[in-house]
Amino acid sequence: MSSNISKHSLGVFHILLTLWLGLGTAARAQGSEPSRTGNEPAATQGTAPAPAPAPAAPANSPPIITAEPGRGILVRSPDDRYSLGLRARIQLRETFLHVGNSDTNEINVKTLRLVVHGNVLVPELRYNIQLAFGGGDFETGSNSPIFDAFVDYTRFRDLNIRVGQFFVPFDRARTIREFALQLVDRQLVVRELSLDRDVGVMLSSNNLFGLRELLGYQFFIGGGDGRNRFAAYAPGPITVLRLTLRPFGTFDDDQEGDLTRAARPRLALGVAAAYNFRTSRAQSTYGTAFTAGTTNYTHLAADLVFKYRGFSLLAEGLWRRADVNVLERTETSGAVTREPTRSGYGYFVQGGMMVHPQVEVSARWEELFTRKGTDPQLVQLAQTQGKQLGGGVNLYLNGHALKLQGDYFYIFGSAGGDARHLARLQLDASF
Repeated sequence: MSSNISKHSLGVFHILLTLWLGLGTAARAQGSEPSRTGNEPAATQGTAPAPAPAPAAPANSPPIITAEPGRGILVRSPDDRYSLGLRARIQLRETFLHVGNSDTNEINVKTLRLVVHGNVLVPELRYNIQLAFGGGDFETGSNSPIFDAFVDYTRFRDLNIRVGQFFVPFDRARTIREFALQLVDRQLVVRELSLDRDVGVMLSSNNLFGLRELLGYQFFIGGGDGRNRFAAYAPGPITVLRLTLRPFGTFDDDQEGDLTRAARPRLALGVAAAYNFRTSRAQSTYGTAFTAGTTNYTHLAADLVFKYRGFSLLAEGLWRRADVNVLERTETSGAVTREPTRSGYGYFVQGGMMVHPQVEVSARWEELFTRKGTDPQLVQLAQTQGKQLGGGVNLYLNGHALKLQGDYFYIFGSAGGDARHLARLQLDASF
């Protein structure tokens, strides 16, 4: 009895399921047809039928893989919802230094970098990770190889958002990537007075108000203690505002030299101000960590980039002042710890000329000055090495991605003494 009822119930269920599926199919078929009135013809004579929709890409479409010298490998999905790029870079350097009767020579792998980048979900949501493994790339007291680790969202023209660890957007010379330098190393003035990487949030636009990319801005709020800081410090953020004017439109002002040799003039003028509140670092976002307290640093910068037919000019002025010259802390034993802050200013002028599609000559002059009462070590640096004059030659085998560089600098100061003669040869290669 129960067996017959069970079979009967299953039969009824099958019939109902079949009817429901049939009605659903018919309803969907009706909904897909355009509604017509009784007086409306099925098709207008002479009118071409609507084109059929393009077939969607198969769900299992293989990824697109590209490779290019200097740019590495890029793997992306056909719908551009995801991409992953991988690029490596090495820098091999030989350094010869002559001071008085002393000669020294150093050959090493100056840096080794690995960059991972791409987008996720939409093309406007991008990520970038840069790891550095050179001996001089690590922060004092930190063994983390992280240089950059950030996410960008660039959907809106006037409000791009970046979150993570990256270059503080202060002066132009410091934010030019190391692989794109005209000379072997950065300027002494920049290494001393600029701001380094930090963790924070940046709002920016390179085409503010849609004025043909004439005006750009960058506003940054960060921790103020620099990169790879894993200990707790007194809270005190850094705030930075930078404005850039490009009268002739956008160009590659984030790279030194004029490798394109374009026949139109290009100019970028930038100004910036920063205030680092209660920082624990001697050079604001980097350098030795204070133990006697914190200080407030005020920063100002102005810079210029000009390029025309292979000629390039980069000039910059930097100014930094601490609110106190010396930090003091009295120990429980009665001993007093005193630590000086570093206040100074300086400028540099650097130019280059492409004398051949692959050969460039360049030169640079810079001066570093100190403020009264500042760190004696900074005073000594300015008095012995604060004036530098030099030049170099670059052989570009694949633009900035593969180049051989050589330069020479005559380094001296206001205190007299033995001048320094510095000569360097370097291979910079990105793969």
